[in-house]
Amino acid sequence: MTDRVIYATIPGVEVRLLSSVTTQLVAEACRRHRTTAAASAALGRTLTGAGLLAMTQKAHERTTVQFVCDGPIGGIVAVANARGDVRGYVRNPWADAEPLNGKLNVAGVVGGGTMHVGRELRRENGTNAEPYSGIVEITSGEIGLDFAYYLTVSEQIPSGVSLGVFVHNDTNRVLAAGGFIVQLMPGARRDVEEELTARISSAPHATEMILQGASPLEMLQTALGSSSIEVLDERDLRFSCNCSRERFLDKLAALPRADVDEMIADGTGELLTCHVCTEQYTVTIDDLRALVTDELVN
Repeated sequence: MTDRVIYATIPGVEVRLLSSVTTQLVAEACRRHRTTAAASAALGRTLTGAGLLAMTQKAHERTTVQFVCDGPIGGIVAVANARGDVRGYVRNPWADAEPLNGKLNVAGVVGGGTMHVGRELRRENGTNAEPYSGIVEITSGEIGLDFAYYLTVSEQIPSGVSLGVFVHNDTNRVLAAGGFIVQLMPGARRDVEEELTARISSAPHATEMILQGASPLEMLQTALGSSSIEVLDERDLRFSCNCSRERFLDKLAALPRADVDEMIADGTGELLTCHVCTEQYTVTIDDLRALVTDELVN
């Protein structure tokens, strides 16, 4: 099944619904970074949450989510755009913590700190608008509850959030990932809020539904007990980094001339690694000499 995200509502109810299956993109991110099971869950939940938030944005806009934390994971970064491209990493992919009640101890690897969300926006005429950013304290370290707290406090949209990653005990492979966000919009009745809160709290976990083959829409239907959900938009999701060999050459060109001369003198070239996706790029001595010859280096 292709990873997918949907944007939906319930006719006649002031509610916004976001839901996604992200198994493939989370598995790819964790494979690239060789994360432990707990780190995979933390990274996967953050990637999923960022992908859901980006679904509310316009083309060429993007959302960046960062957990600046004091747990052994050291920090988490996820970036998603409105086209469905999602990427991210953790600072320490080997972070781990003792299981808690038989489950992965995500809070144990995250610890305390702050959650940062940045949104790059565009005006109707296509020009860049003033970016929006919000910061809240990490309230649980479980990621999903932190997303809910951020949306409710910083963006002032009461939200219920379920994010999950299921990792195989023996192989450490990601077998299921995804989640959903239910948001109450202005004008929602108190009884609607109480009913949705009760349904979300008693709903099966997102990964449980995904393991059974549920689509993003079916997850919402099961969680909310409603068959009248109307899908307004849907998009594919994928793990995709914007790094390239050309971007690395541009960065080298921005270095002082003396630094590039030193690389040339070493006579071995450079093997450069993208910290976001771990893709590697070889820069040869001829490439470095071309930077100097073309007078691209300062």
